[in-house]
Amino acid sequence: MPELPETETIARDLDRAISGRSIAGAVVSRADVLREVSAAELVARTVGTRIVRSWRRAKLVVIDLDNGDHIVVQPRFTGALLLDDGSLPEEERRFSTLHFLLDDGRLLHYRDIRRLGTVALMGRARFDAYSSTLGIEPLDPELSAERLSVLLRGSRQAVKKLLMDQRIVVGIGNIYANEALWRAGIDPSREARSIGRDEAERLHAGIVSVLTESIAARGTSFRDYRDASGGRGGFVEKLAVYGRGGEPCPRCGARLVETHAVDGRTTVFCARCQE
Repeated sequence: MPELPETETIARDLDRAISGRSIAGAVVSRADVLREVSAAELVARTVGTRIVRSWRRAKLVVIDLDNGDHIVVQPRFTGALLLDDGSLPEEERRFSTLHFLLDDGRLLHYRDIRRLGTVALMGRARFDAYSSTLGIEPLDPELSAERLSVLLRGSRQAVKKLLMDQRIVVGIGNIYANEALWRAGIDPSREARSIGRDEAERLHAGIVSVLTESIAARGTSFRDYRDASGGRGGFVEKLAVYGRGGEPCPRCGARLVETHAVDGRTTVFCARCQE
């Protein structure tokens, strides 16, 4: 966490709330979250710039500045970008590792409880080079069922592991890989190359539907994920399998299996209806 729906929610919130604002100040209190830039350089290159837009790439939140730089945030497990107009609860500001002062007096915090996420500052060329190493966006029309079928046929790794490989398809992490495979009726441990064309179509539909529905619900909050206002995502109540090991399968009623054998991560699936 956060995965694609969560970072998409944050990016959309920020785009609506801070596009066109200028950065009047910056303070770095925990420099170990920084990548590719020092604290002093981050301040020097961001203060006085105007925010052009905020958007998502893979599991990253990208804030474009009018000097050509990009603030690139990878929240990972406990990171969050939070806007504070003075009403943000103290608990949400408690683990702020850096913040930007906007020209309207609001603060944009990067809060990270365990400091596992990162904040980078990249110029245009560096960001383009970095982005080119990432795979295809799962909600991009370029990833059709046919294209997904081709990607699957070319890999011997477990299908769940392929879905989570950010060099192939970006933004899908453990939660949504579990959910998409359950919707498609596919065993997460199957070799990707064994997935037939009809199954690839079901998997494509499962990926698109679960990501789209989660974005509409503003993501999934278990513990740490918050949107840009500090709110929680609402998709957790709609999860069919993730976090529900040992419970009845919503489709057939069999007991859901929970294992770490597929990729070392928690995998939950139905042995009866996922073949």
